[in-house]
Amino acid sequence: MVRRPVAWAVAVILFAEALGIAALNWFMGVVVDRQDMSLAGLDPDKMSVSAKAGAVVFGLYFALCGLVALLVAVRNRPPAGLGRVLLISVAVVHALLGAVSWGLIGWRAFLFMVIVLALVVLLLMTYDQVDGAGAAGAGADGGGEGGSGPAGGPEPEPGPRVEAKNDTPPAGPFTPPAPTTP
Repeated sequence: MVRRPVAWAVAVILFAEALGIAALNWFMGVVVDRQDMSLAGLDPDKMSVSAKAGAVVFGLYFALCGLVALLVAVRNRPPAGLGRVLLISVAVVHALLGAVSWGLIGWRAFLFMVIVLALVVLLLMTYDQVDGAGAAGAGADGGGEGGSGPAGGPEPEPGPRVEAKNDTPPAGPFTPPAPTTP
């Protein structure tokens, strides 16, 4: 299947992005710290500290999202709870970064962001399909507890199919509700 390789690819890409974003923001903080200029009266020291804080925060965010994707790849189970929220949020971040990168950086950066966005969405969607099929299959077995099969004994032979009788009359044409405004 394609689920595990996609999860591995997303994990590797997000870890690489975590390092890249953190290094870029830290470098920007160092550059601002070494210059003695202010931007519209802002203190260069505060700008430097905020750029370095952004490096730590965004680096940890992308690393945490990469950890969620890594756990999905290792366990081969869909993300749940906070992990799912993190993957959805990183998909939204990549969509926004893609839109911004088209105008500021160019089409190559846009293409990279769209590919990462597609991989994250594919990761989320392929596990959704498995959950729906797995839940339907578990309901048909009776939950798997004490049921038939190798652990519960021989399976009974199916009996003749009996179709349910439908006593409801066919639906007539749809009529919209009457307006109620005075």
